[in-house]
Amino acid sequence: MNKEKKLWILFAAVVICSFSVLGYYGFEIYQQSPPIPEAVVSDTGETIFTKDDIQDGQNIWQSIGGQELGSIWGHGAYVAPDWTADWLHREAVYILDIYAKNDFNKSFDDITDEQQAALKIRLQNDVRKNTFNASSNTITISQNRVAAINHLSEYYKGLFTNDPSFDKLRADYAIPKNTIKDDAKMQKMNAFFFWATWATVTERPNSKVSYTHNWPADELVGNAPTMDLMVWSGVSIILLILCIGILVFYHVKSGEDEEMPPPAEDPLLKQGMTPSMHLVKKYFWVVTLLMVIQMLLGIVTAHYGVEGDGFYGFALDQILPYSVTRTWHTQLAIFWIATAWLATGLYIAPAVSGKDPKFQKFGVNFLFFALLIIVLGSMIGQWFGVMQKLNYLENFWFGHQGYEYVDLGRFWQIFLFVGLILWLALMVRPLLPVLKRKTEEKNLIIMFLISCTAIALFYASGLMWGQHTNLAIAEYWRWWVVHLWVEGFFEVFATVVIAFLFVRLGLLKTKTATLNVLLATIVFMSGGILGTFHHLYFSGTPKAIMALGATFSALEVVPLTLIGYEAYHNYKLSKATKWIADYKWPIYFMIAVAFWNFLGAGIFGFIINPPIALYYIQGLNTTPLHAHTALFGVYGMLGIGLMLFVLRSLYRNVTWNNKLIKISFWSLNIGLLAMALLSLMPIGIWQAIESIEHGMWYARSSELMQDPTMITLKWMRTIGDVIFAIGIVTICWFVFDLTLKNKITKNN
Repeated sequence: MNKEKKLWILFAAVVICSFSVLGYYGFEIYQQSPPIPEAVVSDTGETIFTKDDIQDGQNIWQSIGGQELGSIWGHGAYVAPDWTADWLHREAVYILDIYAKNDFNKSFDDITDEQQAALKIRLQNDVRKNTFNASSNTITISQNRVAAINHLSEYYKGLFTNDPSFDKLRADYAIPKNTIKDDAKMQKMNAFFFWATWATVTERPNSKVSYTHNWPADELVGNAPTMDLMVWSGVSIILLILCIGILVFYHVKSGEDEEMPPPAEDPLLKQGMTPSMHLVKKYFWVVTLLMVIQMLLGIVTAHYGVEGDGFYGFALDQILPYSVTRTWHTQLAIFWIATAWLATGLYIAPAVSGKDPKFQKFGVNFLFFALLIIVLGSMIGQWFGVMQKLNYLENFWFGHQGYEYVDLGRFWQIFLFVGLILWLALMVRPLLPVLKRKTEEKNLIIMFLISCTAIALFYASGLMWGQHTNLAIAEYWRWWVVHLWVEGFFEVFATVVIAFLFVRLGLLKTKTATLNVLLATIVFMSGGILGTFHHLYFSGTPKAIMALGATFSALEVVPLTLIGYEAYHNYKLSKATKWIADYKWPIYFMIAVAFWNFLGAGIFGFIINPPIALYYIQGLNTTPLHAHTALFGVYGMLGIGLMLFVLRSLYRNVTWNNKLIKISFWSLNIGLLAMALLSLMPIGIWQAIESIEHGMWYARSSELMQDPTMITLKWMRTIGDVIFAIGIVTICWFVFDLTLKNKITKNN
């Protein structure tokens, strides 16, 4: 059995076994998710909330932006608090004051340490006890908790409506006046906040750990890290070191890739151009325009962190609130990166076969306009949802679903899924005749088609939750999209495409490329599929999720430790021969991808992966530190690099404006690094220290986040943002200057 066949068998085994485990524990999440009761009742029998109140409240929370306006269970935006941590601490303080006044006629802060300790134990006995009755499907709470609910309901009503006494706090949290315009809706959202918070402190049946594994940390209610957190964090680090050693040994043992002399001239000059290949340039127009819009929205979104009720004095929040700008900013990142990659696929597929199947040109044009409609339609729907102009059902289908990165309404999700299936068909049809010829590239093309199929089909996981799905279950499927679809199968697609491009340029042997792609995919998928669980430690999932997530997410970092070899290899290719200088900047963007893979995805990613680390820093600015440097640094840079490869091939005999592209390259990389090191990292570290000492509630509080030094750190981001913006504008300028001034080179 040859090496290639062995790798195919190993690839199949890894995928089948990993998805079997992922599916099994998905079933367990369905069985063990925090129950939504038919009613929450007091110990005197009074109904406080109903199931409809909780589920409608979840829909209301989603409609105002959901995870784009604060967070729940640590998942979401960073300006407003985590509402579960905030409610939990406020409820604890309120009940402790009731105890202190009843027992000592003093406030809790004014009694002795011994007295405080006794009252904390009383509080924990009350709130940690699981009073869910499966037979009656009810949760029973004490009169003190009822009083706390009434108090907090008034507090949140004032915050989310228009109570003038909350004007300063609303500005600190970037929450516009009358975010909720109806008292009945506000009471239902309070019901959802209570239920989500109840899950963070109520112990699972036959357990001493809450549904969210004691997250968030708050010593008043006894939420503290468990032995499991410590053990599995240690296991993940040990496994990381072990597997890095094994991978380094394998790499040294296998030796360098087989070198081959570069061709005397660019092989792509001999490649024919089909009509459909000419059409992808308009995809790149959209890519660059969306980049500029996303960058502008990012500036506005970041500014809301220092001026939450406007933009330099203008009341922008009444027209374009923070939850809308952040939604569009994150969504457009996915859209423009995906569009760049999809366009690359549309170019490569017919380039391999040398001709277009029937209706290929029509399909490329149709898909282009369909994607435009999806982008514009979903953005408009999200604005209408956040501005409370849609009812619950309309918002679910056409408005804002409230789940970060998959905020678009269900109709737009289905529309996008159909578009991806069409894209898959446009990939498969030109390549089928090539597969039948059984050329040397067959296995590389098969892997390319597997990645295309996964990209198209796995987006369907975003359709697996409904309007009233339990949040724990919705989170499970959401991370299938965000982690598996975005971080997983697009990664495989990118690996194949880069290898294929180097093969086409005659710089890499087909067999070598195939083996490298298979091995890289196996290593990545070994950790990547089950690594999905590291997002779910504290999302109402079974304890086994933590063990699996910690173990396998460590494996995700392993291949990134050797990323310098990839960067050096790409750098050598850029110097291989004189004609390859035409591809200097596309290859340099690939080198940047390697750098950010190591720093953003590797180092900054592993900072937040071990359970004990994530326990304290989930939902802090250490997360956007990783998100910005990994999403743009890896996938964004790669999207730009792929776009430049295609443009170099389309405009073969055109001299590029290298000065413009040089400014763009260095501005993007320096700006992103400055943004991370001058602002996001120090803010995240400061928050982490406060979270460990005081709890999550304080790390996200207005008191800390509006501290003058913290505000200065937020303004420091401007330095990186300005440099980065120059890079975005110049890449857009470069693309339009190239494509509008020059004609596409005809067949040679």
